[in-house]
Amino acid sequence: MKNLLPIIKTLLMLCLLSSMAYFGFKTYKEAKAYEHYTTQIALACDADGLASERIDQFTEIISLGLVKNESKQQLEQLRTKQLTAKENATQLLYYFFLALAILILFAFTCTIQSAAMSLSLATFIALVYGLLNPILMVTIHKKVEYLGDVILSFESKGIIGSISKLYGEGELAVAFTILLFSILIPVIKSLTLTFVLIFSNRDWNKKLVNFFKFIGKWSMIDVFVVATFLVYFTSNTGNISSAEIQVGLYFFLTYVILSMITAILTQKVLEQKTK
Repeated sequence: MKNLLPIIKTLLMLCLLSSMAYFGFKTYKEAKAYEHYTTQIALACDADGLASERIDQFTEIISLGLVKNESKQQLEQLRTKQLTAKENATQLLYYFFLALAILILFAFTCTIQSAAMSLSLATFIALVYGLLNPILMVTIHKKVEYLGDVILSFESKGIIGSISKLYGEGELAVAFTILLFSILIPVIKSLTLTFVLIFSNRDWNKKLVNFFKFIGKWSMIDVFVVATFLVYFTSNTGNISSAEIQVGLYFFLTYVILSMITAILTQKVLEQKTK
């Protein structure tokens, strides 16, 4: 029975990690659906779209209801789908965090190396979905007489897409900073932690103890970059009426916290090997 216990623990950890990956993927799908429906609503609520809706409304009135206001019906359907997608994304995100919470609690009943390995894989999962999902949705709208609330501009911003846009607009310094601290360093950090844990018995890993002490000082840089990223966009577009945080930010912040915990555990594993 004692020989089976490590195998059972490993299988349970893999199951929890698979659950995290699954719920993360489903959250991503619903977040992209929410992004799609919000984009369609923004297009329907621009000046031309609202003008068309007002014409359809007038036609419905003068026809005594014989001609239905199809523009209004389509907009209501889009808003219903948008709300459903948002609620689904939020619920699935909760499931992701529930699987993560169980994994963390269970990991600390195992050896330090097993806990560090499981959290290292969880860190990478959170990072992937943090990079893929939208982080911020920005809407610029204005009240226009006879038309109502006209959406002048709408953008859904994620880390990868925003880097590409910044590069295209010539903002090389900002694009490189976000690329370095939000993609390159996090990916290298996550892969290195996993690699070190796999080969923790090698003598050359002893030299990495000081490296992890150093890299721990840079852990909060990731948070700083995200904060700068959000502030930059919310101050650069001008006349912003509303900005909505999306699930990508929660995934990325989860990565930041997990990476710090994993780095501490990995450092302890390496220090144990040096004794």
